Amino acid sequence: MKKTESDFKNYAEALPEKEKTLLAEYLSRLSQHICLPKKQKRDMLEDFEKALLYYRSAGLPLSEALKRLDSLNLGGFYARPPILWCPLDDAAKIYPMSMKRHQMAVFRLSVYLKEDIVPELLQIALTFTIKRFPSFAMTVKNGFFWHYMDAAKRRYAVLPETEIPCSPLKVYASGSTAFRVVYFKNRISAEFFHVLTDGTGGMVFLKTLAAEYLRLRGYEVECGSGALDINEAPSAGETANEFIKTEKNERTAEAGPEQKAGFRDERAIPMSGKLAYHRPCQVIHFELDSFALKAAAKAKNATVTEYMLALMFIAGKFATEEMKGKIQIQVPVNMRKYYPSDTLRNFTLYCNIKIPIVDIGNIDGLLPEIRRQMQAKASRESMSEMMNSAVRLVKTLRLVPLFIKRPVAQLIYGFLGDKVFSNTLSNLGQISVPPGMEKYVEKFDFVLGTAVTNRAACSMVTFGRIAVLAVSKLTPDPSFEEKMYMLLKEGGLDPQVKGSELYGY
Repeated sequence: MKKTESDFKNYAEALPEKEKTLLAEYLSRLSQHICLPKKQKRDMLEDFEKALLYYRSAGLPLSEALKRLDSLNLGGFYARPPILWCPLDDAAKIYPMSMKRHQMAVFRLSVYLKEDIVPELLQIALTFTIKRFPSFAMTVKNGFFWHYMDAAKRRYAVLPETEIPCSPLKVYASGSTAFRVVYFKNRISAEFFHVLTDGTGGMVFLKTLAAEYLRLRGYEVECGSGALDINEAPSAGETANEFIKTEKNERTAEAGPEQKAGFRDERAIPMSGKLAYHRPCQVIHFELDSFALKAAAKAKNATVTEYMLALMFIAGKFATEEMKGKIQIQVPVNMRKYYPSDTLRNFTLYCNIKIPIVDIGNIDGLLPEIRRQMQAKASRESMSEMMNSAVRLVKTLRLVPLFIKRPVAQLIYGFLGDKVFSNTLSNLGQISVPPGMEKYVEKFDFVLGTAVTNRAACSMVTFGRIAVLAVSKLTPDPSFEEKMYMLLKEGGLDPQVKGSELYGY
């Protein structure tokens, strides 16, 4: 008999008769809500037993524990067989085809609480939360023409963090998942294969999960600010493919010079440095005072994104030996700001900000050109044309069998991938949380997985007074991040540097 089973049996037998009856009725109802393969059902029931044992150790009365662990929070999700499936959205269709061994598009979102995580309660929080996100409870399958997502009803396990951030997910294994939830000390991290969602959708999931976890801890946390009600039925809009949303006149309008390129682009100057085997080989966090950062950008008549781009161009020049060509930084653009949407799937495209390396000097000299390009390339018109290009590409390839389409996608990925950008800056901006939650949250961070050959990828998120710039490394060469640190210091900021040690490379 396993220790948990033995401990729970002893606990149940020691209860007063009235509470024994209450517990037996609860376990019977709980079992009726779970129709999974025998081992998974046993493991899920054991999750609830562990949570009850934790509550007992914390001195919580059984009646209150059962109230928090109410089986009604499971709904019918685990009691019904999986029947749903959905095609990938137009942005996601390229991801599974462009995967290579040990490399796939994974990103991580993390929330840091002000106390260490209780794994037993985080597991229940995920079990309750996932039913609210049916488009995440999916596995990737091969179709004849395209990959697609198929429902995967199973126990979704939270795990202690042991692997490198953004490690590839085994998405093709039977019953596999396209996301994972891990924890370390006071940090909850959700990692997503980009086929599922973008940063906006992923953040909604993380905030909903964290809010439910805090409720299980006994804290009063409301829904709102992107944290969903776990017992509310998902809306059709949350799973919509929004890449058909451009207006007819935008689809047919003559594209301007900034739009005509579509996905095609010129070669960018890469950073130098020996490529590491581990991906990423290091993750570095620059923690900044968000008020000071905003003031530094405002003093230059720039947004925070524009200001950080200027620093990255200078650091990028410092981190390469090439002297001809352009440094190009990819900037994702959330299309929801142009086409309001509730979708939790991908609805983000990118623009490419380019500066000839010979023109890269100081911040003041770079900002006017960065601002001009951001206004032109991230405009509604330019991004709509990019969206139309994605739709046209999917239509062009729709009747090509997948086994033929895959090598074509690898070629297309040459236009989308490493060759056309030197670095990435993905800024999720200021994160809000629902009422009652902010007092328990220290900060958030956002980490991008590395590309195939690009030596660094940058991502940023802000909560309260803490802005975190994460740099995912694909080389042990420290030139880029060292220059970034110097530039931030020279700008009057005092970055606190945290993150991982260098992994074996």
